[in-house]
Amino acid sequence: MFSIRAMTIEDYDAVIHLMKQTPGITFRDADSREATRRYLDRNPGLSFVATVDDEIVGCLMSGHDGRRGYLQHLIVLPTHRRKGIAHSLVEKCLAELERLGIVKSHVDVLKSNQLAHSYWSSQGWTLRTDIDRYSLIRGGNSNA
Repeated sequence: MFSIRAMTIEDYDAVIHLMKQTPGITFRDADSREATRRYLDRNPGLSFVATVDDEIVGCLMSGHDGRRGYLQHLIVLPTHRRKGIAHSLVEKCLAELERLGIVKSHVDVLKSNQLAHSYWSSQGWTLRTDIDRYSLIRGGNSNA
């Protein structure tokens, strides 16, 4: 059985370890300990980890801009998939966002991550084809 709890900065090393061993998940400078601390501080109680016997086996980070929620880094160890962990993490994030009045959320998925595309579409999320996202990285760091 698994349990879900709020993610803290003390979970950083375990979460980054999950990210680095999960295909389709990118690790960038924006995922540094300090950046993650800022994100968790700015969005308290909106990111969660799943544990089994005190081991972190999954995570999902979420936040908002005051109007829309943003989910990122949904990860569940392959040995713990198909047990409802991902669904529970998503539902916990969405419930907490809704408690704050945020009822529409987005998730970004790399085009090459077919497993993630399958998951999100199977959960009723709609692939947007009406918008394109543009990004700008200031400072010349291409891994931000």
